[in-house]
Amino acid sequence: MRFINPKTDFAFKKIFGSTESKDILISFLNALIYNAEPVIEDLEIIDPYLSPRIQGLKDSYLDVKAKLNDESIVIIEMQVLNVESFGKRVLYNAAKTYSLQLESGQGYRFLKPVIALTITDFIMFEESQRLISRFVFKEESENFKYKGNEIDLIFIELPKFNKELEQLESLTDKWIYFLKSAMVLESVPENMENIPAIQRAFQIANQANLSREELEEQEKKEIFIQDQQGMILLAEREGLERGLERGLAEGRERGLAEGLERGLERGLAEGREEGREEGSKAKAIEIARQLLNVLDDETISQTTGLSIEEIQNLR
Repeated sequence: MRFINPKTDFAFKKIFGSTESKDILISFLNALIYNAEPVIEDLEIIDPYLSPRIQGLKDSYLDVKAKLNDESIVIIEMQVLNVESFGKRVLYNAAKTYSLQLESGQGYRFLKPVIALTITDFIMFEESQRLISRFVFKEESENFKYKGNEIDLIFIELPKFNKELEQLESLTDKWIYFLKSAMVLESVPENMENIPAIQRAFQIANQANLSREELEEQEKKEIFIQDQQGMILLAEREGLERGLERGLAEGRERGLAEGLERGLERGLAEGREEGREEGSKAKAIEIARQLLNVLDDETISQTTGLSIEEIQNLR
């Protein structure tokens, strides 16, 4: 058997956000949000598109959205590429989901908590080694929670998960391993065969069960991701090379070993920063090109961080 990559938006939505995925999503959310405790007993998968009621606000496109049995709302996003201002986008979508619950004239008592579950294929928090990070509103000095604790931000950084197949113990481990490694497996691992929801996820991800159109769509997503990652690496390498050249030149001009060392250090730092900036810019431009025939200029600007003028120039 061969399985599609669950980390692409097409595959992630098909596995976790389709009408046949209710039991899969319940198991997945209990594992990642509630440490495998069966807190969620039922849910309703709903339209993940957030249309603003007020003209001028941004549209939002989520991967999966569900209402839990306690009426809390969970929004889920799987993000492979580290686009500009991604952290702000996560908070914006959570706040928007929270505010859009109320109909005209309804009181604030009808607002229900929102959980934003974000899974990234890159490191977001360099300062921490934690695989799962959870952010809530707390008082700064005494660390008590804000009344209601209405917005919960949960991040899972896949690069921080390094367990091998034989090391998997909890349901949480197994679901994260599925996300990270399903596309390189040739069969369902024995230590996952006794979990019906994961079995069903593998069944949906099995390429033999997809139509030719679905396989082509998945392949396009894979190629797009690989192209973006290649552009970032190229820009970073070119920036680093230019930084080294500048550092060497500065060191030669000083004519001192100390000057050469300082120049190299500064050149390396400048090169890395320039490479990151160029890589981020190149990635944003390529993503914007893909969206020109799908979204309006303002939404593309919000998604990529490019200015309206830059997007109009691309058109």
